[in-house]
Amino acid sequence: MRRTTILAGLAISLFAALSQPHRAQAWQVGGPQSVYFPLTGHHLDNRFGFLDYWRAHGQVMRFGYPLTEVIEEHGRPVQYFERARMEYHAEFAGTSSSVLLGLLGRARAGGEEFPIGPAGPGRLFPETGYTVIGKFLQFWNKHGGLPVFGYPISESYVEPAPDGQEMVVQWFERARLEYHPENVPAFFQERAKANGAEMLMLYEVLMGQLGREVAVAHGIALEPVARQAGVPDWSPALWPQRIDVDLTRQQLTAYEGDLPVFSAGVSTGRDGFETPVGTFNIYAKLLYDDMTGTLRGEEYDVRKVPFVQYFTQGYALHGTYWHNQFGTGVRKSHGCVNMSMDDAQWLWIWSQPPFIPEQAQRAATYKPLVPKTAAEAQLQPQEGLAIFKPGTLVTVHR
Repeated sequence: MRRTTILAGLAISLFAALSQPHRAQAWQVGGPQSVYFPLTGHHLDNRFGFLDYWRAHGQVMRFGYPLTEVIEEHGRPVQYFERARMEYHAEFAGTSSSVLLGLLGRARAGGEEFPIGPAGPGRLFPETGYTVIGKFLQFWNKHGGLPVFGYPISESYVEPAPDGQEMVVQWFERARLEYHPENVPAFFQERAKANGAEMLMLYEVLMGQLGREVAVAHGIALEPVARQAGVPDWSPALWPQRIDVDLTRQQLTAYEGDLPVFSAGVSTGRDGFETPVGTFNIYAKLLYDDMTGTLRGEEYDVRKVPFVQYFTQGYALHGTYWHNQFGTGVRKSHGCVNMSMDDAQWLWIWSQPPFIPEQAQRAATYKPLVPKTAAEAQLQPQEGLAIFKPGTLVTVHR
């Protein structure tokens, strides 16, 4: 979709290493090698590759914050996070398997044998006999598969949630997936259903906080530690950010320095509405924007387009709830870069400038539309609010 009416124009021994702080190496070529998280009071560094693994596999949105420093368990360096435990495997040093996620699902389930359900739609895993379906299968496939989650060790079922409500969960060897439909605004649920499009939002399926649960159950100290000298607070902006959009492959890749930290299929401008090629910067960032207008004789009226990042004239990266043909080679937009809802939300949170609601304002040319439904009206107060600052580099090429 293209916006034309409102914003257009705008090594050492492993365990010797455990005891050595990263003060002297906090800043190296390419960015910091150690960062600090004031919220939990712990560091994350690259002595065992944990920092780069965390950065490249979803960051806070996937694993949460670190709860411990690097510690030793069973002769191995490990570090606990809210939703995972990272482990360094020296036997795989120099390979992509040197950092693995611990089997926290098995540990937390405590050997419980879950009943196997009847055969049904989805993917049956003969290794354990369980089936993964629906949103959980979509999430499992998209966000790491076997290395991140392991095999299922239960069917999906309903269990009580901490707030007294009920929640659909499914256990895997390395994680517990939780379904949170309350994190999806009703407007997007309605529109996806009306358009017959599969949709997954970023916080609709979450990894449960097994890292915290297992650490507490094992009596592991989670108290904050003092920041090491010279170590910065974590921010994705500590590394030079850039977004690469490959029009030929219909793929987007985000980088922190030279490290690819995110990739996603996209759908760009169709013939006659080509996405502009060049190097740009994000210049306006909105949570929701009504995209309406007439372009080359075609009228369109798409309400509450989410996670919008304008990078040149009226062209933007944004979430898409009216189709899910991303990375397929099908180009459906009027020039914008269409992304799935969860991918667009991840990128929107990660990129610069940050969206700070208290600093957001509406463009002088903003003209609100009358909401068509009650669900749309719920989002209206935030529609059109933007941060107008130069941000992350965006390169679009063939």
